[in-house]
Formats: sequence, structure tokens, C-alpha cells
Amino acid sequence: MDIFEKCHKFTRAKETIEAGIYPYFVPLSGNDGPRVQMDGRETIMIGSNNYLGLTHDERVIEAAVQATRNYGTSCSGSRFLNGTLDLHLQLEEQLADFMQKEAALIFSTGYMANVGAISTITNRDDYIVLDKSNHASIYAGTMAGVGCKVKRYNHNDMEHLQHIMRELEPDRGKIILTDGVFSMEGDIARIDRLTEIAKTYGARLYVDEAHGLGVIGENGRGSCEFYGFEQDVDIVMSTFSKSLASLGGFISGPQAVIDYVKHKAGPLIFSAAPTPASTAAVLKTLEIIRSEPEHIERLHQNSDYMRTELKGLGFDIGESNHTPIIPIYVRDDEKTFYCWRRLFDEGVYTNAVISPAVPPKSALIRTSYMSTHRQDDLDKVLNIMHKVGKELQLI
Repeated sequence: MDIFEKCHKFTRAKETIEAGIYPYFVPLSGNDGPRVQMDGRETIMIGSNNYLGLTHDERVIEAAVQATRNYGTSCSGSRFLNGTLDLHLQLEEQLADFMQKEAALIFSTGYMANVGAISTITNRDDYIVLDKSNHASIYAGTMAGVGCKVKRYNHNDMEHLQHIMRELEPDRGKIILTDGVFSMEGDIARIDRLTEIAKTYGARLYVDEAHGLGVIGENGRGSCEFYGFEQDVDIVMSTFSKSLASLGGFISGPQAVIDYVKHKAGPLIFSAAPTPASTAAVLKTLEIIRSEPEHIERLHQNSDYMRTELKGLGFDIGESNHTPIIPIYVRDDEKTFYCWRRLFDEGVYTNAVISPAVPPKSALIRTSYMSTHRQDDLDKVLNIMHKVGKELQLI
């Protein structure tokens, strides 16, 4: 068999392109946050993870520009050898302080942070216990581990998790991995119950706050702060590409764990270090989040408004709550593509999400909101959603 045979048999993308409903890799020619230039026209963006809208804050841009002037465009090496800047160390200190952990370690992407940390801290015969709706990067980290025993529990189902934990061998290492805010569903992990279960069964708890950091919690520290159990969570991971307006990721936790990952994780040791510009942008964004709570407050106002209105129109939004991620469940792959196309034609950009990114029959239009969306943006989106929803019999 030719190893390329599967490539030639993959025709789904070509078919949807020919049908005019292909929803991926749509290029932007301009971007001011809430409104973008796509297909030669202005489009309202409700498919971004730029939750606080800080990618266009002049202070963040200037910090990135100044860092480029001072350090150049690249570190030209890995953190392990020649690529560590004083900026990297400053950021790790700031992140550890913000997350109220002993130490932090930054990676070039959030995906690499999960793959590097999870595959490094788990060993053969350890148990990894996963929420079925966890992000793909958590699954990738799990698969990169050697010989781990993997168990999955139903999404946010604490009774099922307890049942699984009771069945595990008590003398094996155990870690529970969960998203803090689930990126498709827009709901929040039960950190209160997860910490209790982890303690009961002698497991460690690892929380991915990619969509929670800068979004929920009194100070924007995510789901762990939202529930008030920050000190009971062992490792917190997050990314820079959402609220922190940059590119990269980090883990935070006990000093000994961070030191171990720093010297053992292949995705850190063998990858180029985060650029000066991306690092400086995070430092400035973190400063803004800590000193200007109005960005998070405005985000909640916008998100709560859209959640209430979309639900009032009759859309199925699942369990989304307290977050800027609001799914519109279509529950049919082909219909989801058509829905995406109609919204795009009307001037609204969303994300079409089908299996395997979500379970079968859970296809959805993922919408997400920013603190910088204006009221007229949101009301226009609602009018268009109402029109398209009635056309496609979603409401």
C-alpha cells in the first residue's frame, strides 16, 4: 500500500469547497478585533478567542515593538541552551505570582505546554483520568506519555469520575486532567468536586485554564479562583493566545515539579523559545489585567447579554454559563456547514464545529464574545442569528 493512499481518499474538504460551504482557513485581510475584513467586506467577528480585545491595545503593541527593537525578532535557540531571555524569566515570575503558585514555566505554544508537561510528569503504569470533552492538546500529552493507563469520565460527571477512581489500583500514581472552561461547550469544570475527589483517592489535579484565564474568577485567574479552590489544584496550565493577546503557553505549580519539567520535557528542550515580541506582549497584558478589571467586567456584560438573548430566541445553547463561549447546537454536520455559510453571507463570522472535535450528533456553531464588542455589534448579530435560525429551523 502507498502511504499516500489515505491522502488521495480524503475528499471531504474538496466536496465542501465545491459546495460553497467550506468554513475553514478563511483569510483575514484586516482585523480590529470585533470587526474584521474577510472576503472583501467588513464582518462582525464572533469566532475569536481574543476575549479581552487586548491584541489591539496600543500599550501591548508598543511593548511588542520595543522588545523587537531591543532583542530582535527571534531568540534563535531553545530555552535550554541559548534562547532564554531575561524577559522570559520576568514573565515566569509574574505568572507564578499572578497564579499564586511557587513557580511557572513558559512554552512556545499552549499545545506544547500540555504535551510537554503531561508526558513528562506521568510515567509507565500511572493512571491518567480525563474528562471526555478535554482539549485535543491534553489528549496529545496523554498519548505522548509512555505506557500510561488512561481512563475517561463522562463530561463533568462527578459520579462517573468517582466510580472510575474507586476502581483504580491504590498504589499507582494518579492524575486527573480537565479543562477549566470547556472550549466548545462554554461550561465550567466542577473544581469544587474535582479537588475533593482528588484528595479522597490520592490523585493530583491538573487544570487547563486556556479559556478561563482573564475570563472568570474575581481577579481573572480562571475556574480555580471562580470556585475558590486555587490552593487545592496542583498544576494550572494556560495559553497566551486567548485573553493574554499573544502566542505561547505556561504551566504553574510546585517548584520541584516545574524544575523537573524544565529539565525533562522534550517540547521545551527541543523547540525554539518564545519570541521577544510575544513575551513582552504577555507581560504588558498581564499588567493590564491586574490593574484594569473593567475589561473583564465588560466581557461578562456582553457575554451574559448574548446568552440571555440567544436563549430567549429559542436557540439550544447547552450548558454555557458565566463564560464568553456560547454554542449554538445544530446537531447535524452538513446543516452546521450551511448555517455557518448563511451567517457568513450575512456578515457574521462564527466557527463551525463537527465531530471529532465534538461528539457525534453534537455539531455546533461556536460563538464567542469580546469585551470590545459594541452594543450595535451584538444587536446586529442577534438580528442575523434570528433570521438564519428561522430559515434553518433551529428556532
